[in-house]
Amino acid sequence: MIHKKYVVAVILYIFSAGNNFAEPVRLATTTSTDNSGLIRELLPYFEKRTGNELLVISAGTGQALRMGQDGNVDVLLVHEPEAEKRFVEAGFGVNRRPVMFNDFVFVGPKSDPVGVKDEQDAIETLKKIFIGKHIFISRGDDSGTHKKELFLWEEAGLKPHKSWYREVGLGMGRVLQIADELNAYTISDRGTWLAFKSKLSLKLLAEGDTKLYNRYSIIAVNPARYPGINYLGAMSLIDWITSVEGQEKIRNFRINDQILFKPVSVKN
Repeated sequence: MIHKKYVVAVILYIFSAGNNFAEPVRLATTTSTDNSGLIRELLPYFEKRTGNELLVISAGTGQALRMGQDGNVDVLLVHEPEAEKRFVEAGFGVNRRPVMFNDFVFVGPKSDPVGVKDEQDAIETLKKIFIGKHIFISRGDDSGTHKKELFLWEEAGLKPHKSWYREVGLGMGRVLQIADELNAYTISDRGTWLAFKSKLSLKLLAEGDTKLYNRYSIIAVNPARYPGINYLGAMSLIDWITSVEGQEKIRNFRINDQILFKPVSVKN
């Protein structure tokens, strides 16, 4: 027979250990938050504060949403508002909350053969690339960045031709490298661009259009649909990243003294 004092001691030990026994939290997030280094910056603060281990899966937004739809992750940090709304409305996600935003930029060869330098209109930028028929590298991976690019082409009323338009089906960092190798244009989230630009000969050429805003939200996978997911862990991440501490860590994350993401859940 187990002595009562031993049972009490074990219970007290478990409670004193806090969340050290907690099930890991599986986060599917975009390549932009991963490539920029933001998630690596936030991860230790979240784990120390909550005791939850965070397992990060980096993918395009479309793929991340499919992981959530299949119940293969617990929580999503993504950036494609319309797809996110459909995900929640279909019953796959709950507790969607805004987290932060940055923006997209057009980068390309220093020589800028189609003349988009200092252009502040995203549609005009694409028109110049279209008319010039210069190589443009598209992610082509159903990511939030890819969806934004397709939206802009549609807004411009243009259909790029495969003779100069290359869909590569890869993450943002690799796309920037390919564009650099081919002396081509592409569209990038600002965070990944800042993280990679010192390794590239490409230049930032066009920016500033409100159409290029890039909003991120966090969503828990619906436990009513997938009872096996770590819903408590997902909510611990949602609560922390939208808290004063989490938002301050996002605000303070910089590369070369440049702010990459602007938090929106907590006002300055």
